Amino acid sequence: MPGLLLIGLAALVQLITAFFALRLIRITGSRTAWVLIAGALCLMALRRVIKLWRLLSGDLADPADLFDDGSSLAISLCMLAAVLWIPPLFLTIQRAAETLRQARDDLEIKVAERTEALEDANIRLSVELDERRRAEKMLAQYAGDLKRSNAELEQFAYVASHDLQEPLRMVASFTQLLAKRYRGKLDRDADDFIGFAVDGANRMQVLINDLLAFSRVGTRGRLFAATDCEAVLSHTLANLTTTLQETGAVVTHDPLPTVMADEVQLGQLLQNLLANALKFRGQDSLRVHIAAQRQGDEWIFSVQDNGIGIAPEHQERIFSIFQRLHRREEFPGTGLGLALCRKIAERHGGRIWVDSEPGRGSTFYFSIPGGKENDRESQGRLHAH
Repeated sequence: MPGLLLIGLAALVQLITAFFALRLIRITGSRTAWVLIAGALCLMALRRVIKLWRLLSGDLADPADLFDDGSSLAISLCMLAAVLWIPPLFLTIQRAAETLRQARDDLEIKVAERTEALEDANIRLSVELDERRRAEKMLAQYAGDLKRSNAELEQFAYVASHDLQEPLRMVASFTQLLAKRYRGKLDRDADDFIGFAVDGANRMQVLINDLLAFSRVGTRGRLFAATDCEAVLSHTLANLTTTLQETGAVVTHDPLPTVMADEVQLGQLLQNLLANALKFRGQDSLRVHIAAQRQGDEWIFSVQDNGIGIAPEHQERIFSIFQRLHRREEFPGTGLGLALCRKIAERHGGRIWVDSEPGRGSTFYFSIPGGKENDRESQGRLHAH
């Protein structure tokens, strides 16, 4: 009786396994393999059915071994479990493959987009490089033209100053001789005419000298070196001693730093600003104060006076060449002093400006870049004072 039960269960399990194996054809698409497996299972089940029928009919005198039937049932159960486990595994693999395929497609799309963007960027970069090369070529050409122009300007200024100075000296000398020898011996108009000629020759000499100094700021300047602003100011005040005594002006100053500069041009800058303050003084006793303050990577110098002041609308104009705010009879000069100051400040990598109100004095500021190489020396001087 146990043998019959085992044979029947084995046959049933094999038929069920064959049924599920045929269903896997729709899931996996592997038709031939699963048909062969299902056919083999059906044959095995048929053998069990025939064996069971023969046992029941008494054709088989000796029933099959129970161990053989039990093994066959165990194998059939394992095969059924495998067939039932294959669909979810296959679906998982299929979903993973689909996800992988979708990821690959997305990656290919992104790579294509990235490649296209990179090609566009390369094209733009190539265009920019071509434009930069053209700009650099034009800049080099402009630099060469500017160098030649500066050389020609310097040569012209040199020739003009020397060629004009001699005839001007002759004109000035002879007009002064005329004024000395014939003043009061001719009519009054003649004395005036001779005076105009002497004044014109003198002013022309001053103008030529100022133009020559203006043209040589960038071409004849010295190399920048550590410059003691205290020493520069002392030398400048010594040059203006006579004027300071005549005007009664009082010049004070805070401790001044050491900066990288052209010592001669820095002295010209300070002297022009002080001379400007002395020239445009008011009715009160003139007081001028010079200071310097560190701001970031530069020193800001200030020259403050209590002179006549400057209207706001003229505060930028005064730094242009030949710009005058007053008649020559009121305040003499060529109109080049502050233009020269601006050119010197710009040559040093700085700037110059003014803060002023009419009747309340003026404060001229100019900046000089302050490198780290002289910071400790400058700070030591400030603390010493």
